[in-house]
Amino acid sequence: MSGEPLDLFGDDYDTPDGACIRDYVHVDDLAQAHELAMNAAHEAESEAANTAYNLGIGAGSSVREVIRCVERVTGKHVEIRRRARRAGDVPRLVAASELARNQLGRSPRYRELEAIVEPAWAWHRANPSGYP
Repeated sequence: MSGEPLDLFGDDYDTPDGACIRDYVHVDDLAQAHELAMNAAHEAESEAANTAYNLGIGAGSSVREVIRCVERVTGKHVEIRRRARRAGDVPRLVAASELARNQLGRSPRYRELEAIVEPAWAWHRANPSGYP
């Protein structure tokens, strides 16, 4: 962790805790979805070749919920710097990923924030300077 405060853009949205809600997805789930889409696109009569898929878990968490999860997992306090809303940010943005599930058979393995944050924190501890 850099020690720099985390910028929180907007804390007055019409959400339970005032922060934006987004659909967070584990990188492994994204990779799996891309692999499934590429395999499907190679099939001669597949709709996947020209289809755009929303990839998420279909549920949202607020930025504040993510921060609290990071604090629980790391045991460290995350200092927040409140900033004004960014133009164009909507209060809630959650993927409608039924098409990916129905056409590709995609089902995310990591549905809880802890399951996303814990391996990221473990990697960061093992690689504090990033990739070699």
